[in-house]
Amino acid sequence: MKTIEPGIVQEYIDRYADKFVYIHLETTNGAYAKHFDKNAHNVGAYIRNAQIKYERGKIVTTDEAYRVGLKTSGWIYAEGLTDYEITEEGQLLLAGHDPEGRLMVALEISEKPFDM
Repeated sequence: MKTIEPGIVQEYIDRYADKFVYIHLETTNGAYAKHFDKNAHNVGAYIRNAQIKYERGKIVTTDEAYRVGLKTSGWIYAEGLTDYEITEEGQLLLAGHDPEGRLMVALEISEKPFDM
């Protein structure tokens, strides 16, 4: 993965607007929280291959990373994104890693379902 380049990411977000696409959205502090503090509460969310159609999407900068929002009948967003990749199939993969390189958030968009 590469450090997010907002212009490139926005271009791919725009390519998928008004099309039925599949998303993968994941957040986690996973075992990281318990590993460093046994009183910590593990949290996470996971959605894979949910089919949506969004009318517009936007990448914006936050204090230390990026947020991507997708406007459907409501909003889907991921915050804390730091890196991106475009696969050979044209899938947009976005991830947020902490300073140690651990995955904290992922948002992926594709015209075909992601492998299970």
